[in-house]
Amino acid sequence: MTESTAPQSEHRTVLLRGGDVHSPADPFATAMVVERGHVAWVGSEGAADAFASGVDEVIDLDGALVTPAFADAHVHTTSTGLALTGLDLSGARTLGDALARVRAHVAAHPADRVVLGHGWDATRWPEQRPPSRAELDEAAAGRPVYLPRVDVHSAAVSTALLDLVPGATTMAGYHPDGPLTAAAHHAVRAAAHDAVTPAQRTAAQRAALRHAASLGIGSLHECGGPDISDEDDFTGLLKVAAEEAGPRVFGYWAQEVADEKDARRVRELGAVGAGGDLFVDGSLGSHTACLHEPYADAPHTGTAHLDAARIAAHVAACTEAGLQAGFHAIGDAALSAVVEGIRAAAGKVGLARIRAARHRVEHAEMLTPETVAAFAELGLTASVQPAFDAAWGGEEGMYAQRLGVVRAATLNPYAALLRAGVPLAFGSDSPVTPLDPWGTVRAAAFHRTLDHRVSVRAAFTAHTRGGWRALGRDDAGTLVPGAPADYAVWRTDELVVQAPDDRVARWSTDPRSGTPGLPDLSPGADLPVCLRTVVLGQTVYVRPNE
Repeated sequence: MTESTAPQSEHRTVLLRGGDVHSPADPFATAMVVERGHVAWVGSEGAADAFASGVDEVIDLDGALVTPAFADAHVHTTSTGLALTGLDLSGARTLGDALARVRAHVAAHPADRVVLGHGWDATRWPEQRPPSRAELDEAAAGRPVYLPRVDVHSAAVSTALLDLVPGATTMAGYHPDGPLTAAAHHAVRAAAHDAVTPAQRTAAQRAALRHAASLGIGSLHECGGPDISDEDDFTGLLKVAAEEAGPRVFGYWAQEVADEKDARRVRELGAVGAGGDLFVDGSLGSHTACLHEPYADAPHTGTAHLDAARIAAHVAACTEAGLQAGFHAIGDAALSAVVEGIRAAAGKVGLARIRAARHRVEHAEMLTPETVAAFAELGLTASVQPAFDAAWGGEEGMYAQRLGVVRAATLNPYAALLRAGVPLAFGSDSPVTPLDPWGTVRAAAFHRTLDHRVSVRAAFTAHTRGGWRALGRDDAGTLVPGAPADYAVWRTDELVVQAPDDRVARWSTDPRSGTPGLPDLSPGADLPVCLRTVVLGQTVYVRPNE
């Protein structure tokens, strides 16, 4: 891909030509004009000649693909940056391997006040158990260590970290020799994050935003809150994103709203909604998702944090204040509570107002036909993470261990949601699963449960336009005249049109379909490589040596 050496200007006019432009305005488009941060035109190579002499810059795509930039609808940016720059246990193959990585990291970082790690998953280890406190104390040489499980709903901690949190041993969720959950986990997490200096935090945020840009991600939905991070982290991230070139960041603050005063406080923080990880329950991996029937491998039904009455009060107050509400809900009992609560709110403020507010539910994994129908009725957006199924689905995955094969096969029913008319917004929940937009699209199209698969086109839409619709905006996430010029340029192989059927994913290269093609995402195929990412017409990433 080559380009002219035009001077950088905030409002320069750019012509991209000689590639493939993914646009519903013209399924055969090979060129696009960007002016004042917006798409001005898309069309054919022949028509592009008329623009060539009147633009400030011409980019020869050299056969590359141009798509809307991805929108990741659920991210924890600081934690993502800390995972990128800190102790990553996601690749540990055994308990011993994980402990060896802790020892090496502790030795290499003697000045860190607290050792922060991420990503362990004991269900993938032959030992099938997390590290004991004694094992972690030995590996950490007596230093404070905070190691959240991959789902970030429980954490293995060292004795030295517990010593920094008076009263933690009396809190709900404390376990003498196992990972902490609930209030005990929140307390030690706060102590661990307090050890991160403002400079370290900002560096982590910048690292995460740079990484996102390098993957063709143009916008992120930050899910913060008092039980997840803190106000300084949240407002600091929004400030960094606003002042520096990179992906746009839209913040959700997970705090209950009772009245206009609470709603005003959420807005003062810079949040676009009072939702994200406002916990109705926990996670399946940590046995804290709230279920109607007990876990297959534990004699209980998980943890409920909010009941239907509190859900109803929050949604009604947010709707009255003109603020988007949302919840974290994974288990079937939690999702039933969400539906019951939002229906009650609709009875108070009116169904039309509830639907217009586009309230959100994050994760929404253990849905039933009844709760899917309720999502459609109430106008809820399902903010979901297909990589969860890729990581933990299937007959031998973590879901099946926790729920049994039959219940596990009901999880993440994307096809049923789309058939019901429920809007989907795709995300990663990074660092729970990595930022990986094309991998996310692939995971939805090749869901481990065949009945839940969707077409690549539908999955791609959920990860681009779907993220913007989840924000209440219908004018972005697609390359049509007038839309914001948030786009990415990709090196990829032949474009195809892939759609699921009852058995396999089929595809067609027939141009008569009139459908813009997308890369072949069949398992084993190489994923596209990002060459450039542009946000509002401004280049925020260029692949080195391109």
